[in-house]
Amino acid sequence: MHYGMIKPIDVADGPGVRVSLFVSGCRNHCPGCFQPETWSFDYGEEFTTRTLEELLRALHPKHIKGLTFLGGDPMEPENQPAVLAICEFVKAQYPEKTIWLYTGYTFEEVMAAPVMKYLDVVVDGRFVESLKDLSLRFRGPSNQRIINVPRSLRAGRVILWIDEAYENQMKPSPNGEGIEHDPS
Repeated sequence: MHYGMIKPIDVADGPGVRVSLFVSGCRNHCPGCFQPETWSFDYGEEFTTRTLEELLRALHPKHIKGLTFLGGDPMEPENQPAVLAICEFVKAQYPEKTIWLYTGYTFEEVMAAPVMKYLDVVVDGRFVESLKDLSLRFRGPSNQRIINVPRSLRAGRVILWIDEAYENQMKPSPNGEGIEHDPS
C-alpha cells in the first residue's frame, strides 16, 4: 500500500487530537474531492515497517485520542490488508485509542471486511459536492453517515455515532431560549 501523508496532529477528522493516515488509491473519483492526487494507487510513498513505527510513535502521547484513516480510500480491496495489519498493531499497542476510517463505500458494502472488528467509527458514503455542508462535524456532505461500528455490527444494522462529550457540553438554557455551553 502507498500513502500520501501522515498528519501527526489532526483535529478535523474525529474527536480530540488525532493522527491521520492518508492512504493512496480510490476508484470513486468524486467530483470536488479535496485530494484527487490520492486516487492513484502509486501516489506518495510505500507503507513500510519504518512507516508503521513512525505512526506508532505519533500515537504515543496521552493527548492523542486515536488514528484516522482517510484517502484515497482505505477500503479499496488493495488497501484492506495493510489497513487491517495497521489496525491490529495499533489496537495491540494502544487499546484505549479509537480508530476512525473514512470511505466512499457504504457501511453495508464493507461491513463484512475483517478490519471492521478493529474500527470504532466509519464515516461512509461518496463525496457529493452538491450536498457539502460546512456546518457538519467530521464529514463534508450530508449524505455521509458517522457510524458506531461495534454497535452496528452487534445490531446487524447501522447505528449512528453520537459525540457524547460534545452533546454533554450543550444543554438548554434556563430561560428556554436556545443552547448554552456547559463548562463542566
